[in-house]
Amino acid sequence: MTEWNGKRYWLIGASDGLGEALAHKISRAGAHVILSARSEDKLHALAKKLPGSTSVQVVDVADDDSVRTAATAVGEVDGVVYLAGVYWPFGAKEWEPDHATAMADINFTGLVRVMGQVVPSMVAKDAGHIVITSSLTAFRGLPGSIGYTASKAATLSLAECMYADLRKTGVKVQVINPGFIKTQLTDKNEFNMPFLMQPDEAAQEVFEHMNTDSFKKSFPWTFSLVFRLSQFLPDSLYYRIFS
Repeated sequence: MTEWNGKRYWLIGASDGLGEALAHKISRAGAHVILSARSEDKLHALAKKLPGSTSVQVVDVADDDSVRTAATAVGEVDGVVYLAGVYWPFGAKEWEPDHATAMADINFTGLVRVMGQVVPSMVAKDAGHIVITSSLTAFRGLPGSIGYTASKAATLSLAECMYADLRKTGVKVQVINPGFIKTQLTDKNEFNMPFLMQPDEAAQEVFEHMNTDSFKKSFPWTFSLVFRLSQFLPDSLYYRIFS
């Protein structure tokens, strides 16, 4: 069971959606929550709603200097949750270069930038809690998902590498692989989204996972089976089904 009282948790990508909902749960648990994203107004508005001790630190995870400055301002933390992400739906036949690069740079490289600032100090003191947000799409390539699926696959791989290195230390690494969550990002989708979750519902799944010692959680459970089992399908059958 995770001890929350008196701990400092840095939530990156906390201005709305899953990040906002999770901030409420961690704040109610007794931790000091540091809210970060690019939108300062949204962060201050959220800070006023949280029941516990809160602070705000604006950061652009796509910018090296911004991440370094933010990490210095935030100081030592007990936990960090990376939720920052962007999304535009398109496939290889309609390639959108700027959007593809932005998804790679924020969803994955932004995570690398943040980890570079927080992991060394956690390793040095042999204590810390890292939670990384990937996606069910990370398990295998999907049509019409250039940029997003690739960035989330990289995110999941990074989390797995970190867990392999740190699992026998005092630094706890966890990864979450959610399905569809009702946010401004999924509002861009023009197709039916099975098992669509509300942010608070998804945040409860994440918070419960953070209170365990398990590494990986994929949810909703039934929907996640489709993606996890797809890894074992031969290419000819997989692409016939998922196309």
